[in-house]
Amino acid sequence: MNIFNKLTSLFSTNKSPNNTHELGLNISSNLKQFLENEVLPGLGINADSYWQAFEQIIDEFSPRNKKLLNIREEIQEKIDNWHLERKGSEHNHEEYKKFLEEIGYIVPRSSKFSITTDNVDPEIKTIAGPQLVVPVMNARFALNAANARWGSLYDALYGTDVIDEQDGATREGGYNPIRGDKVISFAKNFLDETIPLEEGSYQDVLGFDFSNNEILAILSYGKSKLKDSDQYVGYCDYGNSAYGLLYKNNNLHFEIQIDSNHPIGQTDKAGIKDILMESAITTIQDCEDSVAAVDGEDKTAVYRNWLGLMKGDLKESFDKNGTLISRELNGDRKYVTKNGDELILPGRSLMLVRNVGHLMTNPGVIDSNGNEVPEGIIDAMFTICIAMHDLNKNGVYENSKSGSIYIVKPKMHGPEEVQFTCDLFSAVEKALGLPQLTVKVGIMDEERRTTVNLKECIEVAKDRVIFINTGFLDRTGDEIHTSMEAGPMITKADMKLHQWIAQYENWNVDIGLETGFKGKAQIGKGMWPMPDEMLGMYNTKTMHPKAGANCAWVPSPTAATLHAIHYHQILVSDEQNSIMQRDKASLDAILDIPVHKNPSAITADEIQAELENNCQGILGYVVRWVDQGVGCSKVPDINNVGLMEDRATCRISSQHIANWLHHNLISHDQVIEAMKKMAVVVDQQNSSDPIYKNMSPSYDGLAFKAACDLATKGRVQPSGYTEPILHETRLKFKS
Repeated sequence: MNIFNKLTSLFSTNKSPNNTHELGLNISSNLKQFLENEVLPGLGINADSYWQAFEQIIDEFSPRNKKLLNIREEIQEKIDNWHLERKGSEHNHEEYKKFLEEIGYIVPRSSKFSITTDNVDPEIKTIAGPQLVVPVMNARFALNAANARWGSLYDALYGTDVIDEQDGATREGGYNPIRGDKVISFAKNFLDETIPLEEGSYQDVLGFDFSNNEILAILSYGKSKLKDSDQYVGYCDYGNSAYGLLYKNNNLHFEIQIDSNHPIGQTDKAGIKDILMESAITTIQDCEDSVAAVDGEDKTAVYRNWLGLMKGDLKESFDKNGTLISRELNGDRKYVTKNGDELILPGRSLMLVRNVGHLMTNPGVIDSNGNEVPEGIIDAMFTICIAMHDLNKNGVYENSKSGSIYIVKPKMHGPEEVQFTCDLFSAVEKALGLPQLTVKVGIMDEERRTTVNLKECIEVAKDRVIFINTGFLDRTGDEIHTSMEAGPMITKADMKLHQWIAQYENWNVDIGLETGFKGKAQIGKGMWPMPDEMLGMYNTKTMHPKAGANCAWVPSPTAATLHAIHYHQILVSDEQNSIMQRDKASLDAILDIPVHKNPSAITADEIQAELENNCQGILGYVVRWVDQGVGCSKVPDINNVGLMEDRATCRISSQHIANWLHHNLISHDQVIEAMKKMAVVVDQQNSSDPIYKNMSPSYDGLAFKAACDLATKGRVQPSGYTEPILHETRLKFKS
């Protein structure tokens, strides 16, 4: 009998094996009590059996995890040596490419195949739309993101710079009817473009009528049908003559809400008070880059919120301007179709969970040899077990109606590491009695060795994969670290214009479509980082659906509502059909190393400006991470523009400094002085935060030291990651 049959026997007979002390695992009391008292009840799993299964998985997968990390280091050392041996010589691309193939950095190319992932929800397969990524450690943010499936278009427009403030349309103070009129005009233009009438404009609509299974718009000179009658889906009766009209376009819904008794509806000739948009179709509840979880206590907080989301009972209360506000998950939305049938639409985003990568361990679980357990193994065992409550329908709502668990896995380097993840998920499925392939995997294409082998990574996971995406920040951080010895890199601004970036973005889509993602899985694009600059997002983020991405990250629920407009304007499946006819992106261009061709031409002022920009970004993020345990927040940049920051931003900035420091464009003393100068700036930017601790003028705090270490020791950090220094420093702060 193999170990999984033994475990199945333990679960089915409810026999109790040795307890965790006898087994040798040392579980933090927070995690142990949480698992036994909160997670397992209702799942029919014996606690001792769970821990024994966990330990056997740890014993099997920890050595494999360590081996994979060693391979990363071995490959990096070979690449470093290759560049060092050719220092001063002109770069030979063909020789370089052949070398990468010889060392297994580029693996043999896959033959033609198509993914076979089954039991996938339509939010992933067929509905293109915005995607939120949110720190699950923060219950308020997690709930707001889950509830962002629906959002008010009027609120999103009124409260952002999408609507200008000219001619008296200011946002300050109470409701401004001048601004309100601009909002309504924008919204009705959206209706004209999205669900056009056969005659007339929504600007002139006086009301609505229903006749012969069709919705009619009442105009001063008669009634008008929709050009496409199939766009009208049904209605919802709110009572007191208030109702909603539901429409569908490009697989997305929105509801025209009519209430002549509402303050806004009273001012509208058709009685329209709002347009409720289907917005964040999916949400990634994040255990990784956007959280600061360094021990068993932190991990328990992360997992407890994930459990609350899966059971539907997560609640959070907070003070907002002197008023106590409570949050909980929204219920589903019920409509009557035009044929008289009941239609129920999800009231919440479909939730995925992002586990951590392979690198870090966590002291929350110690193995029988006294070693911290890889955190990715802990995440897999806990997040999958918790999601069983959703599969077993133990909660208030359903998340996946197809019976799947969706895990996004970051920071994997190549197909062998993807295989490890698939094998780990399979082992957890067996241990917990789940059908094989219940757990689906999202592959984040954010490491260079994954990019160049993306098709081969997908093939390894072809029966589990539901997601690939690109991410400029982490991917650039790895680009710099991988080619550290090749020479000084171009500036971050120039990096965005380099050919490898554009080809990388296209390559990701090309490979996804080539391997059958269309209509089966998500192809994602990265974050718009400026939550206060929604006009900029609205004007530019059409590039993501036009690029063939059926989901793209946005920084807030408001941004999701605004970005949803783009998916009404652009049918992604049509864009994908066109993209499949183009020439495939160039691997040679992706391998073009972004070193500066003439570093001596960079002026001292340019060098100092780049250094200070990087230092300010690192400090602004790290001081909150270390001192407050905040893994993601809106951090002012050097120009006081608020940017949504997580560890990826910190990684690129620290690697860029490390690269210039290594190649003597800057000195160690210059870095420290820039850090001190920028610490004063960051202190001033946080002056209104009552719990913020200044870094200046002493410059001796843990956060300041961590920021300096990230820059000055960045070259020797594994793959250039920030986690080892951040985790170590945060643990010191907590102790």
